Amino acid sequence: MAFAAITYRVKPGHEEEIAEIFAGFTRVDTPRLTDDDGNEAGRLLGTAVFIKDDVMVRVIHYEGDFPSIARKMATQKGVHVIEEKLAPYLAVQRDTGSPEAFGAYFRDATMRCVSQLSADTHPNG
Repeated sequence: MAFAAITYRVKPGHEEEIAEIFAGFTRVDTPRLTDDDGNEAGRLLGTAVFIKDDVMVRVIHYEGDFPSIARKMATQKGVHVIEEKLAPYLAVQRDTGSPEAFGAYFRDATMRCVSQLSADTHPNG
């Protein structure tokens, strides 16, 4: 199991409006992730969104191939609805209208992981 974090720069002072947007989020149609050939590439285990001042972070908990997550999310209607609703609150606008543009933003906004620890990797687990 792994985690990834995607950053968003948002306009400060809009935490409640952004929280309301995510309260109505439509989840992906299936947690199963596939590669370009349709083979199972992993599973989306969960997501969480955090916001403080001008920074919002979406944490993604997954198994398998991370690039498949971007492809999966780029095809989900709920993700595009969220993107449209978030647009007025973003400090910097971005193009997420096509799967390619969404994937490029997803890759560029992914934070560098410096540590991931879990009970599975604990030496006394």
